[in-house]
Amino acid sequence: MFDHVTVRASDREASVRFYDTVLQTLGIARDHTDDQYPQWGDFSVAQATGEKPVTRRLHVAFVAPSREDVDQFWRVGTEAGYRDDGAPGLRPQYSPEYYGSFLLDPDGNSAEAVHHEERRRGPIDHLWIRVADLDASRRFYETVAPFTGFPLRGEGPDRRGFVGESGSFSVVLGTPTEYLHVAFPAADNTTVEAFHRTALAAGYTDNGAPGERPIYHAGYYSAFVLDPDGNNVEVVNHNR
Repeated sequence: MFDHVTVRASDREASVRFYDTVLQTLGIARDHTDDQYPQWGDFSVAQATGEKPVTRRLHVAFVAPSREDVDQFWRVGTEAGYRDDGAPGLRPQYSPEYYGSFLLDPDGNSAEAVHHEERRRGPIDHLWIRVADLDASRRFYETVAPFTGFPLRGEGPDRRGFVGESGSFSVVLGTPTEYLHVAFPAADNTTVEAFHRTALAAGYTDNGAPGERPIYHAGYYSAFVLDPDGNNVEVVNHNR
C-alpha cells in the first residue's frame, strides 16, 4: 500500500477545492489540514514553489464504493465546472467489471473514481506514472520493490504494472509525469536504510539520506531517491 502520494499545485487552494468537491462523493473526507499538506487519507496537495515545481501528467484513481458513486463523482465535478476526462462507464480493457469516470484537476492531472471487483483499503486505488523510457523505469522500480512492497506483476507493450498488498501503479510510456512524490511505508529503520543504499549502489540519484525528519512528526525516519524521470520516491518508517 502507499504511505502517501503528494502532488504540488500551482494554486493549492484551487486544487484543495477540487479534491474536496469530488472526493466527498466517494466518502473520502479531508482528515488533516495544516499550512503545507492538506490530505485525504494517503493523498495530499502541497503548494508548488520554484524549487519544487507543479506536478504534471499524473493519473490517480480513488476507490469508489459503488458504481453510483462513480457517477456522482463525475456529475458533481462537471457541474462544479471541472473538466471532463472520461464519462462514467465500463472499461473492459482493464477488467470485466472495471467501472470508472475521470476529471482533470486544475493543473491537468487526471483524477479517477473507480469501482471494480478488487477491493482496496486505501483511498488510492492506483497511479499511472508516464515515463520516457519504459525499461529504465521498470529496472528502477524492480530494484526498489523489495523495500516498497510493490513487485512487478504485469507487462504490456506500453506499460509495466506493480502491485502491492492494497493498491497498484503502472509506469506508462509517454511524455513523463513531472514532480510527483510517492512514499511507501516501512516497518523499521533498517528497511529505509537498505532502500537508499541499494538504489544508490544501482546508480540512482540521492534525494535525501536516511534520517529522522521531525518537521513531520517525532520518529519520522525516511530516505529519498529520484526515479529516472526525476520523481521523488520515499520509503518511511513512522516509528509509531
